[in-house]
Order: sequence, then structure tokens, then C-alpha cells
Amino acid sequence: MQYLVTGGSGFIGSNIVRTLLTRGENVRVLDNFSTGKRENIYSLLDNPNLQLIEGDLRSFHIVRNAVKDVDYILHQGALPSVPRSINDPITTNDVNILGTLNILEAAREMGIKRVVYASSSSVYGNSEKLPKTEDMPISPLSPYALSKYTAERYCQLYSQLYGLETVCIRYFNVFGPYQDPTSQYSAVIPKFIRLIAAGERPVIFGDGLQSRDFTFVANNVEANLLAAKAPGIGGDVFNIACGERYTLLDLVDLINKIMGTNIEPIFAESRAGDVKHSMAGIDKAKRLMGYTANTKFEAGLRQTVAFFCPKASV
Repeated sequence: MQYLVTGGSGFIGSNIVRTLLTRGENVRVLDNFSTGKRENIYSLLDNPNLQLIEGDLRSFHIVRNAVKDVDYILHQGALPSVPRSINDPITTNDVNILGTLNILEAAREMGIKRVVYASSSSVYGNSEKLPKTEDMPISPLSPYALSKYTAERYCQLYSQLYGLETVCIRYFNVFGPYQDPTSQYSAVIPKFIRLIAAGERPVIFGDGLQSRDFTFVANNVEANLLAAKAPGIGGDVFNIACGERYTLLDLVDLINKIMGTNIEPIFAESRAGDVKHSMAGIDKAKRLMGYTANTKFEAGLRQTVAFFCPKASV
């Protein structure tokens, strides 16, 4: 089978590419390297089963060429980050909504078997109900969250109107190897690992009691591959996480434990658009996709610390 992985040089995308190649699949990557890193896939380019197309999702011509002769599309390409979307909502809209529409239209033209769309738990907003289930009301708090939900609805419309099979999977705070710890929009786990390893105090925005369903990236990779082929789920939406939650204070404590350090965080004002608590209900994905979160939080965190800090005590 031929897979197209958009955003294949990014954090989650490059992990998907590695797994597909390990399984002997043919993989095409479409990426403009605006947020992904070339070094994430450079070591893979000698593999004859991998093809790289450098281009932008916002160009239908480029997208159409990338989709040609593909069986499945795993659409990871996006402009991430809530703060970035608040600072620049127009670019977030263009990449995440128009880019997805280009993928869907090209997939419809080419008769693709299925498009798997990487959405986000941010679509749920600040609802106090836990766990968050797929039938909950949607209440985006940022342009990023709104763009992810809008793209979800486009996926579902293409399934309803044109018969294009799409599956949307909502990620919850994914972490793991190849995540960028240096970007100003970096996710909390690689940033905290880097700071604590350097003996610096990580900054927590708020009181540190906000909680997240931290999910090791291998779980998300497996969910993508299941979503591509599980029968009878076209047009549906699924949460992908572990079904557990940990506070940011828990996170700091566990990183210190793994690394043998004792670094205290610094507290700052809460940020606009941030959600207080998040935890996924994953029963639907278990039931209809056969999904299981095989790597739990602490095991995944130990692997992540080992990746970023090989000399740490893990």
C-alpha cells in the first residue's frame, strides 16, 4: 500500500513514517518544513520505500500531485499551537482549514481509500465534564481549536456528500521522541525536560494543578494505522489518548524522579485560551477501532527522557 503522510517531517508525522517503513510500507511525505525538521527524516531518505515532496498544503497543485497514486492519507500537516493562533489567526486558518480542504478535494478526485485527519482535544474547550467524550458539545477557545474543528466538519461533509471515507482522531497532549524542545511554541514535556536537564526551573502558567491526558506518541501512531483500515468507521470521530490525567506538578515531580534532580518550577499568570483540565474517554476507539494505549504515561516519559537526555538516570 502507498501512504501519504502530510507533515511527515514533524514530531508525530516522522514517528508515523518510521513505523510504516519498519512495516515495509511505501510512504510519501509532503512537508514544507515550516515547523517540521529535515533531520527528523534525513536518516530515512536512503530507504527506497520513502519519497519526499517538499511543498505547501495551501497549494492545490502541489497537494494534487502528492495525492496521486496513494491509497491512504494520514493528514498530520498543520500549524500547531494555541498561542501562535492567537497571535496569527489568519495563517492558522489558511494552513489548517484550506490545507485540509485541498487534501480532501484531491483525495476525492483521486479515489483515495481513506483520509485519517489529526484533530485536537482543544475542540472541547474548557468543559468541566471529564472524561471528554466524542458526543460532548464543541466549544473552541482559540483560532487553532476552531480551525481543527472546522477541518473535522469538512472531513465529515466529504464523507456525506461525496462518499470519501474520512476518520478524525482527536489527539490529547502527545509527547515523545523528535518533538521540538527549542521552539517558542514547544509542548510542555520536551521543554521541561530540556530545562530540568540544564538545571533551570521550568515555568508553569497558572497554579500547576491543570491536568492533561499526556499520551506517548507510539499510541498515536498505532491509532493512525488502525483508523486507516478499521472497517465501518468512515465519517466518524475518535478520541486518542490514555484515559488518564496528570497535573503539571505531577509532570515536574516525575521528570525530577527519572533524572535524579530536584528542580522546582516557577509560576506565572495563566495564558489565554488554555484549557484547565483534559482527559479523554477512549471507549469508542477501543470498541470500534481496536485501539489500546499500550504505552502508559511514566513508561513513555522514561523513553522520552532517554531520547533527549541519553545520560539521564532512567
